[in-house]
Amino acid sequence: MFVVVWVIVTATMAVSAQSPGDAGIGDDFYPGLGNGGYDVESYRIEVVVSDDLAAITRAKTTLTALATQSLSSFNLDFLGMTVDAVRVNSADARIAREGREMTVTPQQTIPDGEAFVVEVEYHGVPGTDSDGDSLDFNNGWFHYGGGVLVASEPDGSAAWFPCNDHPLDKALFDFVIDVPAPYVAVANGVLENVEKDGERIVYTWRMSHPMATYLTTVNINTFVEQREVTDSGLVIRNYFPLAIAEQAAETFARQAEMIATFEPLFGPFPFDVYGVVVADVPLGFALETQTISLFGRNVISGTATGSGASSESVIAHELAHQWFGDSLTPATWRDLWLNEGFATYAQALWTEATLGRSAADRMMVSFYSQIRSPLDAARGTAAPGDPPPDALFNRSVYLRGAWVLHALRLQIGDEAFFDLLREYVSRFAYSNVTTQDFIDLALEISGDSGVPELLDRWIYGVPVPDVPQLGLFGS
Repeated sequence: MFVVVWVIVTATMAVSAQSPGDAGIGDDFYPGLGNGGYDVESYRIEVVVSDDLAAITRAKTTLTALATQSLSSFNLDFLGMTVDAVRVNSADARIAREGREMTVTPQQTIPDGEAFVVEVEYHGVPGTDSDGDSLDFNNGWFHYGGGVLVASEPDGSAAWFPCNDHPLDKALFDFVIDVPAPYVAVANGVLENVEKDGERIVYTWRMSHPMATYLTTVNINTFVEQREVTDSGLVIRNYFPLAIAEQAAETFARQAEMIATFEPLFGPFPFDVYGVVVADVPLGFALETQTISLFGRNVISGTATGSGASSESVIAHELAHQWFGDSLTPATWRDLWLNEGFATYAQALWTEATLGRSAADRMMVSFYSQIRSPLDAARGTAAPGDPPPDALFNRSVYLRGAWVLHALRLQIGDEAFFDLLREYVSRFAYSNVTTQDFIDLALEISGDSGVPELLDRWIYGVPVPDVPQLGLFGS
């Protein structure tokens, strides 16, 4: 009797342990993003672009993942497009779609801890559904006159490839982009191969360090490549539209100098290569797409974004993101200030290195004045550590985020401050970070018992704290 009961109980437990993966990764800030039950290890994204660049005529995304529970089904984030086939471990799978969620039911349950492979074949026009109607999303794959760009922060990647679209699930990437000649396709990482096949050219790119989905990019145009090598041996490869290549090269001429400035402060550059790609269209933003930052052509005029910030300052900002945002990626979108505050403070550090400390102080005073403006008070964006979900990219996340670091530097001194930055970058390289990780490490490195309270005030407090060292008062 004991044996029979044991067998029945065991069988019941085995059945009940099979469950669908959650349609969300557990980020309470954006609950609908990402998915639970598995961890993606790698993506291979193969895309054939139409002759007019307006559509994806054929695509296949292959992802290798590890089950973190026994999965009867699981979700991928995928918006629009027409799905032609889905296979799990080479066997056809059933799918159901609702909004950006695609539920995949394999023929056999995937055991906890087992690796599995998902293949999704699809086609269409990113940004439309299978009937060609426009979908409501603000980023992802964009076709413009004469080119394509991909800018996906925070949730646009799902508009052009099926994925676990949350920064907590970083993975390795291969991109195989088939375009009509004479177009050039640029993506993240290292260019592994270029193969010409008649009137088509296939570009294969490999990103060999973990990357969040929102940092992926593909850019297509008649680009000219410009290369240089830094004193430390890092290859910088830039891609500029043919018509403005000469002016663009002048605009980005100080990148090697910026890297040489930042490496002693932050640690060695975290990736194999760096560079930028300039889309042949004005953009109201620049984006730190991993290893190949994205800018619009308005960078050439001296204003890199719609904010009015100088091109040189924004170039420094996007470069700094390669350490803060790309190598070290926030675990939740609530922690975005760990990206933007650090990169904004890097603008001040570049100013300090090139124009002196007094110029950097003037920049920080300007930031302080802006974060006390009535606009920010009215929108309730005073605390960078708790941004409103409908205004994630608000001024406080950037400018007050930078002030978190400057206030800490004033408190603990330059030696401890830059020791902290280097240790932070080294300890959490290629992984995810939280605000609490940074607070704990700041206390550990500085040994200053007042640091947690200082950081709590600057990250979460209202109103903006005073800075008596510079004669600044927030109340």
